[in-house]
Amino acid sequence: MADSKTTPLTGKALLQKMKEITHLPKREKAKECGYFSITKDKQVRVNLTDFYDALLAARGIPLGPESTKDGRGREPTYRVSVHKNGQIVIGSTYTQEMGLKPGDEFEIKLGYKHIHLIQLDGNKDEDDE
Repeated sequence: MADSKTTPLTGKALLQKMKEITHLPKREKAKECGYFSITKDKQVRVNLTDFYDALLAARGIPLGPESTKDGRGREPTYRVSVHKNGQIVIGSTYTQEMGLKPGDEFEIKLGYKHIHLIQLDGNKDEDDE
């Protein structure tokens, strides 16, 4: 029986091993590449999900939210800091995500340790006239 402490193959090593074992069934491929565990009953449990995730990552197919990266600019972190001039800048990534346009107005409400920005309805000014 195989040792349960083997490190699963990743990256180029995984792709190379896959070329060598094309004749095996999928569960055997996963086991040969180290994607298995041994239960308390000494039974081998194959981890197909981890195997397929590693295989996709090795082939350069990203999973999850980082798949939208285009390699340009900074990643949004949803954190900002106060600049030396005392201003806080909300970047275009956030304003685009919210569908904001130039001229949109907000009311600022200060809390103890927070700030609420409440978008004002653009029609409110027209009704007041």
